[in-house]
Amino acid sequence: MDKRVLQTIIEVLQGGGTPILAPEDFPCFSPEATEGKDFLDQRSRERLAASWGKEDIPTFERACQAIDAGELAWLGFKMVFDEQAAVANTDNEVTKKYGATGSADGQPLVFFCSEAKEIVASRSYSPRDLFQMKDATRGPSMHNDQFPGLTWTSVALFDPVRVWLLGASDAASEVAALAAHVGFKVAVVDHDAAYLNEGRFPTAERILIEGFAALDQVKASPKDYVCVLTRGHMFDPEGCIWAIRSQAHYIGMMGCAGKNDRVYELCREQGVTDGQWGRVKRPIGLSFGAKTPAELAIAIVGELVDVRYRQRYSEEARAQHDADLGR
Repeated sequence: MDKRVLQTIIEVLQGGGTPILAPEDFPCFSPEATEGKDFLDQRSRERLAASWGKEDIPTFERACQAIDAGELAWLGFKMVFDEQAAVANTDNEVTKKYGATGSADGQPLVFFCSEAKEIVASRSYSPRDLFQMKDATRGPSMHNDQFPGLTWTSVALFDPVRVWLLGASDAASEVAALAAHVGFKVAVVDHDAAYLNEGRFPTAERILIEGFAALDQVKASPKDYVCVLTRGHMFDPEGCIWAIRSQAHYIGMMGCAGKNDRVYELCREQGVTDGQWGRVKRPIGLSFGAKTPAELAIAIVGELVDVRYRQRYSEEARAQHDADLGR
């Protein structure tokens, strides 16, 4: 989330105006995120923005503070398309009971929510609203559209994790699509434009290099994840060495034991220590018998999600989450 967008909204509200919510600034309102949901059209965004006033400024100020502090936090929106239904709907025999009141009112609302469950909003909310506010921070959630008359959505106030795919292989093409779908920022690196093209990687950042010996021209962050997926494993040693030297948070390489042993030997010749090599997850991905590129992508992205989850949440928070699910 760009802090400048929130600062502009604060300035507009201070002047008594109505902000403009552009889908490019709020991914939760993008065509991809709202496909099939006619109730999240431009008019609904305009109604949401028109409902804000100076009393909502603290919500946006708290969001700006969260961005500065790098908090795990979200800016959320209650979108109402049937006022009467939003207030009158009740729990059924399956859902947890939150009282006889549905939503506190039939009006749209902007709210701030952190992973610590801190809520900042300009109006009071019902117990049901609180449940859905916290749940909406997971992004597309099973509870966003649970009750008639309204829906909930949110935008993260922290940057997505960048995943580097080294090699424009068929597996990488499948991984790129699935990783983007679950919220990663994907960059693909290869030396062959015949494989590294928009048709195979329509949503990823595509970085064409002269050869894998030129990988050092590409800069990664220690926060990033790296998947070594070169075609035919031809340039896996260069990929592993680059990822290790970049001190990436996660490094994974695909391949069988025999091939991985040879990559290890070649990396050792280039000065990689056993300790550094031990940081490379091999083979990459969860183990459940995946073989095809699409199946491998599920295994790989499943592992990336797990790594991200363990990175973002404390052991205590994960234990509580598992307990809530009955695991």
